[in-house]
Amino acid sequence: MTEKATFAAGCFWGVEETFRRAPGVIATAVGYTGGRIENPSYEEVCSDRTGHAEAVEVEFDPAKISYGRLLEIFFQNHDPTTPNRQGPDVGSQYRSAIFFHSPEQGREARETKDALEKSGSFRRPIVTEIVPARTFYRAEEYHQRYLEKRGLSHCHY
Repeated sequence: MTEKATFAAGCFWGVEETFRRAPGVIATAVGYTGGRIENPSYEEVCSDRTGHAEAVEVEFDPAKISYGRLLEIFFQNHDPTTPNRQGPDVGSQYRSAIFFHSPEQGREARETKDALEKSGSFRRPIVTEIVPARTFYRAEEYHQRYLEKRGLSHCHY
């Protein structure tokens, strides 16, 4: 039986590629979540007026990869201390967020964030929001596996 996890960590192209390569991940999809309108388009989300984040929905086999490991991948592959920004991408659609699908995921995400805060791993406070998963709107097909389709392994920075 598989489970879902949803993460926002900047431009979803690179985030998807990072999770897609993790052993135990069955499938990934890029899309939009956490906002105020239904079925937003990429252009609407990029306007920074919908409240949606660019996010990746990860389907995984918990017998092969734990949610805790997915959280490690999430925190290791972006800067969770920059509000509404990752590298050159600026706007609330690029915020750092964990959208949990169960009370257990929410608890584990909060515990992981708290442990990282206490560890001093980051010089600034972690701003990652941890909120219940809401409707995930799959992005337009040309965004799915975008980097793979172009023979790239990572984004611009």
